[in-house]
Amino acid sequence: MLLEWKTKRFETLSSLELYELLKLRSEVFVVEQNCVYLDIDGKDEKALHLLGTFEGKIVEYARLFKPNDYFAEASIGRVVTHPDFRDRKIGHILMREAVESIRIYFGESKITISAQLYLKKFYESHGFIQTSEMYLEDDIPHIEMKRS
Repeated sequence: MLLEWKTKRFETLSSLELYELLKLRSEVFVVEQNCVYLDIDGKDEKALHLLGTFEGKIVEYARLFKPNDYFAEASIGRVVTHPDFRDRKIGHILMREAVESIRIYFGESKITISAQLYLKKFYESHGFIQTSEMYLEDDIPHIEMKRS
């Protein structure tokens, strides 16, 4: 499966790209996870948006932050794979692209994330280690994880 990758600043997203990425985030983080929260949190304008597309459709997405825009270190958030594509294990490609994009765009290798607890092993496979106790974020168990 060949994905096309784009990294875009908020102001360069097309209206269709913005609509698709917000729809995907809402589909997964609000509807699928049954979590009522404000996904549009005012941080999209600061982020770089990593889009993985297949046949023109966004199937992978993450927000990338430079140091001090979310955590003291660079950060990756809103990591999501379209439900129809999860069986292809492309989330690993997304994480490799996200880490590499942080290096390219921000010149950083230290990354902090707020990870859903059930994805701990997934993030560990990408070099992240747990650095906090479990905490609830929007009633979902999370942990802080760091990568050096």
